[in-house]
Amino acid sequence: MEDPSRFEEFARLATEQRNPRTLDLDTLDIAGILERISAEDRTVPEAVAKEIPFIARAVELVVASFSEGGRLLYVGAGTSGRLGVLDASECPPTFGCDPELVQGVIAGGYGALVRAIEGAEDRAAEGELAMLKCGVGPKDTVIGLAASRRTPFVVAALAQARALGARTACVTCTPRAEFALEVDLAICPEVGPEVLMGSTRMKSGTAQKLVLNMITTAAFVRMGKIYENMMVDLMATSEKLVDRATAARSIEEAGGSVKTAIVMLKLECPRAEAEARLARAEGFVRAALEGKP
Repeated sequence: MEDPSRFEEFARLATEQRNPRTLDLDTLDIAGILERISAEDRTVPEAVAKEIPFIARAVELVVASFSEGGRLLYVGAGTSGRLGVLDASECPPTFGCDPELVQGVIAGGYGALVRAIEGAEDRAAEGELAMLKCGVGPKDTVIGLAASRRTPFVVAALAQARALGARTACVTCTPRAEFALEVDLAICPEVGPEVLMGSTRMKSGTAQKLVLNMITTAAFVRMGKIYENMMVDLMATSEKLVDRATAARSIEEAGGSVKTAIVMLKLECPRAEAEARLARAEGFVRAALEGKP
């Protein structure tokens, strides 16, 4: 039999409250419904902005892991899990990183990306097993994603990751005062009750997506994957990327490397010198341009 106290705890969660601003949602016309949703959505960026000091600490953990040869792993269920897999899958084409460097782990496996797997989020043992299967260790950073902060799969995965020596963090949309998990840090954008009671795919999901965008983008900037505000640590393997890189001939002369092509063009130097400068600058384009020949 289900523990009644569990339902009582669930009912008290900030993400599960009724939103007083949308009690009349079912009486509105289409435009009215959309305006109400939009008004609630506009509160999300402000909630995320208040968490920047904690997001910055998460970036520091991720950069430390990358610098040590470790990885970033997101762990979540349902919407949260899908967002983690999405962010992870977008890192290789955006930053030219190894697909294994950022990984998304979702309760129920990849099948849960397109179809809900009933009960998957409640299987704590599978969360623990997932960390063992991924070979999580001291060099890695594991970030749990749980709008409610209490998802058993995520809670167990974080505890296991911590036991294995990994750096750990959690992104949740419940107040920091209510957060009690043992992790290195918590990111807690308080978005308040959803437009639809308990539908955390809405404001909570939007907040988590914004946070994940910030974590990986800032981390890869700090790893030298960006020059100015351009994605440069990638290979021009498609017509789109060649167009973005501006000069197809320079890209070809640089062996397909956008970073090398930029240094060659900026300094009017041969490929060998550009590559040597980048190697000395540990891949940072600005440092390669400003450094000694």
